[in-house]
Amino acid sequence: MLKKMLLLSVIAAFMIIMAACGSNSDSAANGGVEETGAAATSEVVIKASNWKFDQPEYRVKKGEPTKITLQSEEGSHGIASSDIDFKISGNDSKVLTFNNAGEFEIHCNVLCGTGHSQMIAKIIVE
Repeated sequence: MLKKMLLLSVIAAFMIIMAACGSNSDSAANGGVEETGAAATSEVVIKASNWKFDQPEYRVKKGEPTKITLQSEEGSHGIASSDIDFKISGNDSKVLTFNNAGEFEIHCNVLCGTGHSQMIAKIIVE
């Protein structure tokens, strides 16, 4: 019985160690987006009003810390992406570095009324 308990304890400790070692905090794990704490070298302002963003696409440079600002001009809105890992709530901003080039869909993540499902735009990382 003591040997079984010791064996289970060793296995449990091994699994905890492997889980900690296997965690991936690099940008590939979250779609290539990082909050590095670096000073922004550019800014993108996304203006949201009821059921639309002010532009169909927003462009950022790959590897450049960019301040992404969401301005809710009418109603309450937020932005998120299923393609890349970030969220911004209304009238807030984050400095993000996009490390993977491509087109990434963003959408309003605050239920804002009947046109909510049409609130879609793209972030294009060049």
